[in-house]
Amino acid sequence: MIGTARRWTATPRAGGAGARCLGGWRGVLRRAAVLWCASGVLGLAGAQGVGAFGGGSAPDRMAGPPERSVAEWLVRLQQASRIPSYVGTFVVSSSSGAMSSARIWHVCEGNLQLERVEALSGAPRSTYRRNELVVTFMPEARIVRTERRVAGGMFPNLLNPGGNFSTADHYSAREMGRDRVAGFDADVVLLSPRDDLRFGYRIWSEKRTGLVVKTQTLDAAGRVLEQAAFSELQLDAPVRAAKPQLAMPSTDGYRVEKPERVRTSAADEGWTLKAPVAGFQPQNCYRRPVSPSASMVQWIFSDGLATVSLFMEPFDAQRHGHEGVSAMGATHTLTRRLTDPAGAWWITAVGEVPPRTLRAFVDGLERKN
Repeated sequence: MIGTARRWTATPRAGGAGARCLGGWRGVLRRAAVLWCASGVLGLAGAQGVGAFGGGSAPDRMAGPPERSVAEWLVRLQQASRIPSYVGTFVVSSSSGAMSSARIWHVCEGNLQLERVEALSGAPRSTYRRNELVVTFMPEARIVRTERRVAGGMFPNLLNPGGNFSTADHYSAREMGRDRVAGFDADVVLLSPRDDLRFGYRIWSEKRTGLVVKTQTLDAAGRVLEQAAFSELQLDAPVRAAKPQLAMPSTDGYRVEKPERVRTSAADEGWTLKAPVAGFQPQNCYRRPVSPSASMVQWIFSDGLATVSLFMEPFDAQRHGHEGVSAMGATHTLTRRLTDPAGAWWITAVGEVPPRTLRAFVDGLERKN
C-alpha cells in the first residue's frame, strides 16, 4: 500500500523479526489484509492491471481532457479526504491469499473530521478519530490506546504531510480510462516508478469526488502484491445518520494506554545516513522505551508516496532473532545487527518498497558517537 504506514509507519514486532505498516497509503485502500498499526488506520496503494489480481474488467480507454500530471493527480486524491461524508465496507487482500475487511464511517464538517474504522475480521478492534486524536478500542484485551497523529495521515489521504517532495522525478502518471467500482464510475491512473527503488500503483478515483475506491500495488515484474477496494459504498451519506456511529464509547472497564514517544532527531540520537536514498527525505524521528533500561529510535523517510521506517535499538540476544528479509504483501522488512566500538545495535527497516531500497537505507546507516 502506498505509505504509509501508507501512509502510517510500522512498528516492529517483538523480537524484531518483522513489522507492518498500516497503513502506510498511509493509511488509504495504504497501508496483505486490513492490517492495523496502533492508530488502526487503513493504508492504501495502487498499481498494475485489474485482471492480474482480484478480477474485474480492464478500464476503458476513452478520449477526454488533457491528462493530469503526477502532482495534479495527488492533489485530487488528497482533496477527496474532505468530502462531506461516506460509509463503506473496505476489503484488502494480498497475493498470498490473506484477506480482511473493515467498515468505515467518515464525516467532514468544516475543519472537523470524524472517522470510525471497525474491523470485520480478525480480532475485534474499533478506531475512532477526531482530527488528530486517534483512539483504538481492543475489547478482547480490554485496552484502549489513545494518541495524536499529524494531520494528513488518515484514510483516504494519499499524500504524506510536509516535505518538499519531487514526486514527479520518481513517478510518471498515465491515465488508463474509466471503470466502475462498488457501483460508481471511476477514473483510473497508473503511477509508474522511474527507478527500481519503489513500487507502482494503480488507483481508481471516483469520478465526481476523487475518493479513492480501489487500488493495486505492483512490483517490477507486473505482479499485484496487494489490492484494496470498497465492496460497498454510500457517498454523501446523511450526516445525521452517520454521527451516532461516530460517537466514542465509554472507556470504563478498559485500561487506557498512551504510547510513550518523544520527538527527537537522528543527529541527537547519534545516527546519520552516509548517503541519501534517491527521492526519500527524512520526515520525523521519535524515541520510545522498549525496556526499563533501553529505548528504540524510529526514523521515518518518504518520497511523498512510499514510506520507510528505520528502527534502531541496542542489540538483545534474548529478543532479537536472525538477520534477513521478510515480506507481507507489499511490505518488506529487513533486520540486521550493526556493531561499532560503542556496542551492538539491532536495525529493523520496514516499508512498502522493494528489498533493495531497505538495503540501501541500512547499508548507509552509521552510528556517530
